[in-house]
Amino acid sequence: KDLHETITNFQTDYGWGRAIAAPQIGSFKQIVYMFNKQTSSVFINPMLTEKSNEMVEVWDNCMSFPDLLVKVKRHKKCRLTYRDENWVEHIEIIEGDMSELIQHEVDHLDGILAVSRAVDNKSIVLRSEKGKIVGY
Repeated sequence: KDLHETITNFQTDYGWGRAIAAPQIGSFKQIVYMFNKQTSSVFINPMLTEKSNEMVEVWDNCMSFPDLLVKVKRHKKCRLTYRDENWVEHIEIIEGDMSELIQHEVDHLDGILAVSRAVDNKSIVLRSEKGKIVGY
């Protein structure tokens, strides 16, 4: 409930945000909550394995620092194992946007912020400067 309230309030205030990890609201549990429009998903104890060698570069945004964009490299595809809110185990191969997003959120569970994954020292910019970014 706290994760849902936080992300919906953030979406109202900023107009974006797809997922949140429990540590972002001070709850040190291994939980990721995704919410987009009317669809929600809960990932308990998510683990990423079998990560592809193929990487993609993306401009990452984060609710922890909403005014920044950070260019990071993420695995294009990986295997996700988790439990849902009914404690049913799921194993999925994920790729594309979902792969990037879950890697970002699992990083939060491990205490890693996107700024720690910046590809170089020119890969952190203010959101207001995104129009000047080539390829954004």
